[in-house]
Amino acid sequence: MFFFSLTDTSANNDEEKEGMAAADDQTEKLEETGENDEQMELEPTPPPYTLEAASQDIEHFLSNFASIIKEKEEVKEKETEEMKVAKVEPEEEDKEAEMKENEPDKEVETKENELDKQAEMKEDEPDKEAEKKEDEADKEAENKEDMLEKENEAEVEDEGLEIPDFIEKYLDVFEEKLSILESSASSDTRVKGYLLPDDDPLFFKAIGQMRKLYKDLSAHIKPVSKQGPLINRISSIRYRAMCYLEEEFRCILEEFRNEETEQKLEVVQEAEEEAPKEDEKEDADQSNEPGKDQPAAEEPKFEYSEKVLANISKIMFELITGGHELECREIYMVTRRYVLGETLKNLGYEKISIDEAQKTPWESLEGDIPLWIRTFKQCANVHLPAERKLVQIIFSDYPSLSDSIITNLARCLFLQFLSFPEAVSFCKLTPEKLFKFLDMYEALRDNLSPIDSVFPGKCAKELRTEITSCRCRIGEATICIFCDLENAIKSDTGKTPVAGGAVHPLTRYIMNYLKYACEYKDTIEQVFKDHSKIERADSTSRPRNYISRSEKYKKNDAGEDRSPFQEQLMRIVDLLEQAIDAKSTLYQDVSLSSIFMMNNGRYMLQKIKGTPELYEVVGDNWCRNRSFDVRNYHKSYQRETWTKLLGCISNQGLTVRGKVVKPVLKDKFKNFNLMFEEIHRTQSTWVVYDKQLQSELRVSIASVVIPAYRSFLGRYSGYLDPGRQAEKYIKFQPEDIETYIDELFDGRKN
Repeated sequence: MFFFSLTDTSANNDEEKEGMAAADDQTEKLEETGENDEQMELEPTPPPYTLEAASQDIEHFLSNFASIIKEKEEVKEKETEEMKVAKVEPEEEDKEAEMKENEPDKEVETKENELDKQAEMKEDEPDKEAEKKEDEADKEAENKEDMLEKENEAEVEDEGLEIPDFIEKYLDVFEEKLSILESSASSDTRVKGYLLPDDDPLFFKAIGQMRKLYKDLSAHIKPVSKQGPLINRISSIRYRAMCYLEEEFRCILEEFRNEETEQKLEVVQEAEEEAPKEDEKEDADQSNEPGKDQPAAEEPKFEYSEKVLANISKIMFELITGGHELECREIYMVTRRYVLGETLKNLGYEKISIDEAQKTPWESLEGDIPLWIRTFKQCANVHLPAERKLVQIIFSDYPSLSDSIITNLARCLFLQFLSFPEAVSFCKLTPEKLFKFLDMYEALRDNLSPIDSVFPGKCAKELRTEITSCRCRIGEATICIFCDLENAIKSDTGKTPVAGGAVHPLTRYIMNYLKYACEYKDTIEQVFKDHSKIERADSTSRPRNYISRSEKYKKNDAGEDRSPFQEQLMRIVDLLEQAIDAKSTLYQDVSLSSIFMMNNGRYMLQKIKGTPELYEVVGDNWCRNRSFDVRNYHKSYQRETWTKLLGCISNQGLTVRGKVVKPVLKDKFKNFNLMFEEIHRTQSTWVVYDKQLQSELRVSIASVVIPAYRSFLGRYSGYLDPGRQAEKYIKFQPEDIETYIDELFDGRKN
């Protein structure tokens, strides 16, 4: 009993001691916990790891990375040297021992080896092929072993390169920032004038650091190594960043243009459309004269603000330095081509193919040509220089890339422009299309100066070649139109005479055509000089007598050589004269034929004298000869008409033995009345368009007829019985004759 009680007592004491110790421990723990809580309350919460802090850490790491790699290489070199020394010493000792042991046996071995070799040569011949296969298998095994060794070396190399933990945090922070930007870019919350946030300069800096980080680490870490996933992650994030920048680049180029620039272009376009056509024609003629200086182009107005241009340049720099130069170039070119296309569309210009042009009525194409000319001039002098300046600003650090971009843009735009005149030149050629062709020719000729001053040498040369080629096609069409004009004159073989002997429509058309053509004299002269071979080739199809007849037009009145265009004008005038001569034979009445020739000759003279360029070409001799011809036709008319009338009132046969024969006198008055009435009735329907010629004819008729009639009437009217007999035979008084003569050539209907 005592043992157990003692035992229990001691046990209880132990329990009490343990309980007290536990209580003390709890008390101490509570006290420590309280102190820790107080410390937790006093210590501030650490700030979040921001992109700015991460950027600073990466900057420090990258700046020291070169020294880290250098130290690592020095350690490697030392280790390799020590290993080489450790291997060389035992190898040299073994070699010396072997040399001493093997010296006595060398002679014996050499003899044995010779015998063995001879025996082996005989035995091993069948086994050579098997040995080759074994050697190849051994080589493959060795290659595999080398690959494994290299991988192990890479792992060892990576193990020697310490990667700080904050790099992963840096990637997390950058990826989070990139995700925010990507989500905002795809949320359609952009507005005009949007500017990048204030921390975007830090974002661009981080992109540059990411690029350098990938470059430095990938040079020392293999993708198959343990740290390869880190390189893959950096590469993936970099690619995402580049894709985001590409989309930003495209979006800014497309959407952030200034509204003010577009409004200014619209105002300019409206002003040009409302300008009177006459003033526009005069301005075009003045600006198209060769040798005159073109007005200086206005300073180009950029479509982007300075801040937007700065953002575009920054994004461009990151894309190019990040290895995305091709993507950057393509995005810029595609976007700007689209913008330029929209600009042309807003100006009213639409591209047309050759097939479409051939199917489109000429009236529609004719209305499109002035619009094409205006748009071409505006693009050559305003839009393309501005485009060149924009490219130079954005790609200022990359001149070769800048030249390449503007060359391609200009080529695409000009090819689109040149497709229109080329398509028009393939249409069916008719004389009335000449002047529109010449307008296009002048536009192509007179707007080359901006090309030479704006574009790179190679680009300017290519564009000039394309424009010159297109201009040549227009020139060829111009020559063909003149040849068609000659054929049109020769083929006008209508058998219906013009009513009243008026000016023939062919005469009006040709002379007005030549008058308007002379307004383009300098341009046509240039066309004929540039394309004289075509003109000469066409002349071979003309009849021989026509060629010989045209020889007389090679010299002017002063004996100087005429230009090709002047010869062409003289040929056309010559053909027209021949055509009018042939048409005068359609009139059975010789008098009317003379009136017809007078009308047409006088019309040609007036047009030539009223057009200095034409008068200079044909010369004084031609004009004098044609004036002489007109006077001869006038005399022929008077002879055929009025000389016959005056024969009715001649004295011939009127008197017999000094006495007036009344029946003959009565017949003379009667015949005069009938013939004059017929002349008045007929010739009052004839037409003399020129008032001066009309007056000259009437005066000349009156000056011949009225005095002769007055004299006859005063001399023989007394032989008629007064009263009824006199009234019957004397129907006209001299004043009546004058009145009726003034009614001739008015084109009155019967």
